Amino acid sequence: MKISLLVIRCQDIEVSKNFYQLLGLSFVKEKYGTGPTHFSCEHDGCVFELYPNKGESPQDNNRLGFKVSGLADIIKNVAVTDSYEFAGNTINVITDPDGRKIEISE
Repeated sequence: MKISLLVIRCQDIEVSKNFYQLLGLSFVKEKYGTGPTHFSCEHDGCVFELYPNKGESPQDNNRLGFKVSGLADIIKNVAVTDSYEFAGNTINVITDPDGRKIEISE
């Protein structure tokens, strides 16, 4: 099995798009029919989308993890709230604009 789609709901999709672009993701703006405008990117066969959260459901407590390139440059632009060692790698924990914990490693 392989994850092919991940959609997260965001209070402000522009702010969230800018945050996730710091991690190296590139988004395109999309809108299908009468659905909401959202941002989408595809990486390694997985589509990652940012949709507006208009109060339809409560914010989640999901935790996401990304392997990134250029970790040293990325952590200069985000606040690392925690870090730990796992399987010989340093995992840095940051928080996205909606309060989700994001784990990044190289």
